[in-house]
Amino acid sequence: MKALLSPVIAGKLQLDHRVVMAPTTRMRTAQGGVPGELMIEYYRQRASQGGLLIAEATAVSPFANAYEDAPGIFTDDQQAGWQRLVEAVHALGSQIVLQLWHPGRQSLPELSAGRQPIAPSALIARDTYGVVKNHQGAYEGKLFPEPRALEKSEIKGLMEELRQAALRARAAGFDGVELHAANGYLPEQFLLDGSNQRTDNYGGSLENRARFLLESVEILNEVWGKGRVAVRISPSGIYGDMHDSHPTATFRYLVEQLNPLGLAYLHIIEPRIVGPEDRETGHYSEPVASRDLRAFYQGTLIAAGGFKPDDAESMLQKGDADLIAFGRLFTSNPDLPERIRHAFPLATYNRDTFFGGDARGYSDYPAYVSDGV
Repeated sequence: MKALLSPVIAGKLQLDHRVVMAPTTRMRTAQGGVPGELMIEYYRQRASQGGLLIAEATAVSPFANAYEDAPGIFTDDQQAGWQRLVEAVHALGSQIVLQLWHPGRQSLPELSAGRQPIAPSALIARDTYGVVKNHQGAYEGKLFPEPRALEKSEIKGLMEELRQAALRARAAGFDGVELHAANGYLPEQFLLDGSNQRTDNYGGSLENRARFLLESVEILNEVWGKGRVAVRISPSGIYGDMHDSHPTATFRYLVEQLNPLGLAYLHIIEPRIVGPEDRETGHYSEPVASRDLRAFYQGTLIAAGGFKPDDAESMLQKGDADLIAFGRLFTSNPDLPERIRHAFPLATYNRDTFFGGDARGYSDYPAYVSDGV
């Protein structure tokens, strides 16, 4: 695993290895979307010297949330909880980036101060579910309602919410932020023509549809400076009822426009992943993957998508990516970089405990113990 365990520079992030913890929604916050002791322990267990953790999708607004007990970064208590978590991770020599998230039309009024979801256009995310607790306290899926099309004048307010979230993330001590522009969330809703039917300068042409995402990056750069802002995209994604008439052209254009913005990294979800699930074939006739965008993007690439260590090493050796993000393997192997380094066996994850609950299937996986190492 020579490539996986070699050092790399991603913008202003200097890392000792290329095994990244992917942002994985686990729905384990304390009341009010505050990271509590359970979350702190989970992230602390997965910190490694010179490693990079990408914290899970974190709501930038009280008016946009899809999952009960997902974290936020819009209150003082949330910021304080994240600060304690960041300090625990830093104490073990790891760096951590916060993923900033606005689900747009994938918001539930029950979790968003009763407000109707907003989107570029009033197009529902069909057959896509959020998660709420029922009267018995059990989690259950719920379809998203029809969103309201944003007025152009409202976009400035969304950008200000993003700015304030970025400022709070910086005050909490994070090493950077990642804009969640994948999985059918708000920036991608603007980008793709299957979800954007606007006729103003945020819709229509590819240049206009990319405007919201690119302006979001510029806002984050204003707060953080270049080299500490990242973007996650899902070029072949269909989660959230997403589709585009020309995905290859759309994402090639996008990554070319990201080049001068000086990202820390571009994070690409490979075609085999749809939300939390795998698939054998792509939705598009020509799925867009990291290897396809490498020729158009000049910066550092992170690839994510159900990788095993051997697959990850091969991808790095071929030069199709610079780092690999592991999600599910990190859930059950808190010491994943060390297991890869020493070829220790990998623990099997439990899908039933991915979303919501207590320490079971979350922070109760032990590190590997070997008499010889």
